[in-house]
Amino acid sequence: MYLRFKRFSRYTVIGSSTFLFDLSLLWLLISLWKIYYLYAVAASFLIAISLNYFLSRKWVFKGSSRSLLLGYLYFLKTALAGSAVTVFLMWALASITSWPYLVSRIIVAVLVGAGNYLINLYLNFRVAGNAL
Repeated sequence: MYLRFKRFSRYTVIGSSTFLFDLSLLWLLISLWKIYYLYAVAASFLIAISLNYFLSRKWVFKGSSRSLLLGYLYFLKTALAGSAVTVFLMWALASITSWPYLVSRIIVAVLVGAGNYLINLYLNFRVAGNAL
């Protein structure tokens, strides 16, 4: 139980850090560079998720049975699906609620992040039940 908590805690730290990076980049893309918010969400998410992969592989999902390149490709596939879900949910929240895009992005991040953790734990890195 302790190892599960430790792994999830590490994932949360990395996810939170890369999410803050994602939000900062999103703000830059929209506010300073005037990029359409849905394109900006997809771009910032994919850049941040790439950083997340390398940090997660080193610190969270040690002992992955996949090679670095193959693991990254699987991670990107998961990220692309997550990006599509992120953009859709952002559109839905922004259209329905009229909440600010950063508030909507935080809500979406919690939902997509939880799903990504489970997919990576069991399918991509295949380390569920392994020690850290």
